[in-house]
Formats: sequence, structure tokens, C-alpha cells
Amino acid sequence: MAKKERSSPEVTEDAVPAEIVRILGRGGVKGVTAVRCKVLDGRDKGKILQRNVMGPVRLGDVLMLRETEMESSGRFG
Repeated sequence: MAKKERSSPEVTEDAVPAEIVRILGRGGVKGVTAVRCKVLDGRDKGKILQRNVMGPVRLGDVLMLRETEMESSGRFG
């Protein structure tokens, strides 16, 4: 049997990297985690944003954000 290759998620050219600096909390039945992240590049470099993330995350992980202008709203933090 041939080995199945893992495809990486599609990264759009306008995505901006942001590092997770704080985990605020986990909630919901879908496993959503509220995090604070620092934008590493682009127009809003250095800005701290709150985002809701699905799936496992740790401090220091890098997210690729499609937009950096709006804050995520939620009950965490």
C-alpha cells in the first residue's frame, strides 16, 4: 500500500502570521479556544488581537490570520 501524503492547509498570500502569547480559555462543544496573539508582520505588526481558534493550540504557536483589523468578541478574558 502506498503511503498517503498529508496535504498542508492552503495558505493565502494575504495571510499574516501571528504568535499566540496567551490562552484565555476553552469553551463550547466544538472545542473553541480563545487566545491573544501578536501580529508578526504586515501593516498591523506588533498589534495584540483576541481570536477564537478551533483545534489544539499552545503558547508560541503561529496562526495565519486572513485579517487583522477586527477583534473577536466573546466571553473569555
